[in-house]
Amino acid sequence: MGINTRKNENSQVCYPTNRKLPNIQHYADGTASMMRKAVVYTELRFYKRSDVLYQLTQVFCQRYLPRYGDRTVDQMVQAARSTKQNIAEGSTDGRTSTATELKLLGIARGSDQELLEDYQDYLKRKGMTEWFGHNERFDRLHRFCQEHTLWDDYRPLTERMNDEELANMAICLCHQVDKAMVKYIERKEREFTTEGGIRERMTAARLGQRETQRQIIERQTAEIATLRQENARLKEILKETGITG
Repeated sequence: MGINTRKNENSQVCYPTNRKLPNIQHYADGTASMMRKAVVYTELRFYKRSDVLYQLTQVFCQRYLPRYGDRTVDQMVQAARSTKQNIAEGSTDGRTSTATELKLLGIARGSDQELLEDYQDYLKRKGMTEWFGHNERFDRLHRFCQEHTLWDDYRPLTERMNDEELANMAICLCHQVDKAMVKYIERKEREFTTEGGIRERMTAARLGQRETQRQIIERQTAEIATLRQENARLKEILKETGITG
């Protein structure tokens, strides 16, 4: 499907005309807001899984990696934390800046991939197996991770899992978090392409505010006209009853 364009008379450059006005929110008093609707990041399933990854990684590192002399522990914990924190920060900053949101979500993806590599390297180093599809253990694990997003659901399992099982669970979660983030970032990019950024929202908010003020003035004008008519009618009634001259 092609994109309609228009030419700027000065530059003769074509601009896309398929943009739509941003969805503007309003405060309780009716004032238009340039802020995007807040995203409750704690309700995002991939954020919840990133939190599970962070908790699981701490358990894994404390149990199976040396406490001293190995930077892998710090790197894995920081990568898991970075994934979670950048999702949170990006979703919050996205109210005012899509560019910042996309940048931070990109960092979160990078951290998630770094963590994935660390778990895969551990399995290779220990001569253990990374589980894939068409494998009964993988199918059960994948299904469980798809259906559960809270650490409380994982905690009892981690207490009796060995390092190969924990690493494969983390790898499965890394893939699921990344896949969900890819789709989410794509949706955010489409929103930015069609609705624009903060400048467009500021313009739309101003236009929305002007429209609100115009509607208020029109309503007040109509109310005044109605009151005048009612006042004239009452004067006529009083005149007919002889109360006024």
